[in-house]
Amino acid sequence: MNFPSELKYTKDHEWVRVEGNEAYVGITDFAQRELGDIVYIDINTVGDEVSQDDVFGTVEAVKTVSDLFMPLTGTVSEFNASLNDNPELVNTDPYGAGWMVKVTLTDASQAEGLLTADAYKALVGA
Repeated sequence: MNFPSELKYTKDHEWVRVEGNEAYVGITDFAQRELGDIVYIDINTVGDEVSQDDVFGTVEAVKTVSDLFMPLTGTVSEFNASLNDNPELVNTDPYGAGWMVKVTLTDASQAEGLLTADAYKALVGA
């Protein structure tokens, strides 16, 4: 499994890459492996401010639907539209082309409270 050290992670298996006042959010390699083949991503919060740990959408795999939890408070500014036609990007490239939303952050310092790659590895037993 892949755990990029430049990212921050949540106990709910989301990752976040902070770039100044904006962040990209997706699910981890561990999460996509646990879910299996992803067939649909539903994000209906574009334009909304979503608080840290609140649900910002769902991911649907062949056998289950899981909530997506916001790692940091902010306004969802963009959904990765390429996932509409290719939700399997989350399976094949969860940290790159499979990102889910771009968020304009309310307080970027919240990232300090998230898990490091090493702490996340320990959480998932990798």
